[in-house]
Formats: sequence, structure tokens, C-alpha cells
Amino acid sequence: MPANRESEVQSAIADVDFDSKNYQVEFETSKGKILLDLWPDIAPGHCKNLIGLAKIGFYDGIIVHRVIPGFVLQAGCPLGNGTGGPGYTIDAEFNERPHEAGVLSMARTSDPNSAGSQFFICLDRVPHLDRQYTAFGKTADDESLKVVLSIGAVATDASDRPTEDVKIVSGRVIESDK
Repeated sequence: MPANRESEVQSAIADVDFDSKNYQVEFETSKGKILLDLWPDIAPGHCKNLIGLAKIGFYDGIIVHRVIPGFVLQAGCPLGNGTGGPGYTIDAEFNERPHEAGVLSMARTSDPNSAGSQFFICLDRVPHLDRQYTAFGKTADDESLKVVLSIGAVATDASDRPTEDVKIVSGRVIESDK
């Protein structure tokens, strides 16, 4: 069982201030950089969680373990198989933002309040995910979307796992004044 990283995340987000700061998360992947704008106005808990996990280096070295062309790419499992997490869960923050290409959302089990560290980024418009999963960000620019779509086009096996590892080399948080 993975270690519970909640206290580390809570410490890392103690100074997060959505009123006066904008936050982005950038993942350096083996396919290029993905810069994500976060939506704390509709999903502050999910934004803080991703910021905290990125700040403590949780995503560094993790692979994209699932790719379904035209649907999503999924990452954030420390075990690399879609069954792991940070040792805690967060509550759903369902909202009206559409799941379309470049949208960042949290993966979970059938329990709506079971999200932890696994996230997915949509590769196309996926309306059946709307209001069922917490959308909380989107690719910040065309270059980031191109990287996402290139990952979405990698060869996969019968279990939707990329045949060659696509890694998150590192994650970092970018903070700027509003």
C-alpha cells in the first residue's frame, strides 16, 4: 500500500492563495511540456491537491499508464498500473465545464469521492464525462495541447498501456500575481 502523502500535501499548499495568485502546473514529459491552467473557481480542492502533489514531487518519474485515442490519456498512478494513489482521497467537485480536448479532470473509482492522484486529460470532446468527473483545468496553450495529442497517438497494447513508456519527468507549480 502506498504511503499516505496527505500531510506533505497539506504542508505544501499551506500558502496557496487563489484570491491573489494564479497557479499553473507544468509537466515536463518525455514527449514535451504540458502547461495546465487551473480552475480554482469551480474546483478549488482538486486544484490544491494537484498543486500540492506537484510541489512534493509526487508525479516525478510517473508514467502515462493509459491512452485511449479519441478519449483520454491517464497518469498519476505511483504503481504505473492504474491502481495506486497518494494514500488519501478527495471529494468530488462536479461542475458544468465540458470535457473537451485538453481538459484536465480527475480519475476515480465508481465512488465519486475516491479521486487521489490519478488524472486524465481529454483528447477530444467527451460529453458523457460531463458532471460525472471533476474538470479542473485545461492545457494553457496550443503547444501543450499538441503534446497531449501526440501522447494520445502513441501505440498501446490490448490494455491501453503505451507500448513505450511516456514519462512525467518532473512537475512544477508556476505561481503569478493576479
